[in-house]
Amino acid sequence: MTPADVASPVTLLWAVRLLFAQATALAALTAYLIYLDLTAAPDALGVAISLTVFAALGAGAVYLVARALARRAGRARGPAVVIQLFILATGGFLLNVGPVWLGVLLMAISALVGLLCVLPPTNKALGLD
Repeated sequence: MTPADVASPVTLLWAVRLLFAQATALAALTAYLIYLDLTAAPDALGVAISLTVFAALGAGAVYLVARALARRAGRARGPAVVIQLFILATGGFLLNVGPVWLGVLLMAISALVGLLCVLPPTNKALGLD
């Protein structure tokens, strides 16, 4: 039985939905950073543009991983989990420097997506069992 023969489980559907939501949030952050770049002081422009490019690359990477998982590419599960570990670390950083509510939210969502990616129904749908 190939992965295409198995119906998409709820765990995979929600992992993909949450990954697309993360990509959308990063795209919105990129748009906000572009606005800040346009109003930044000239001496801080290099750092501002670098941060904006980094956010845009992150949005693109998360989108590509989400799309690959939606197409049931088993090779995309590892990068999806790694992305969640990065987001988990970012949430931990925010717990220390604030806003705490955002840190807790990021940590909860990243833990949920990471868990959804490794549950047995997801593994079966991706052909990894």
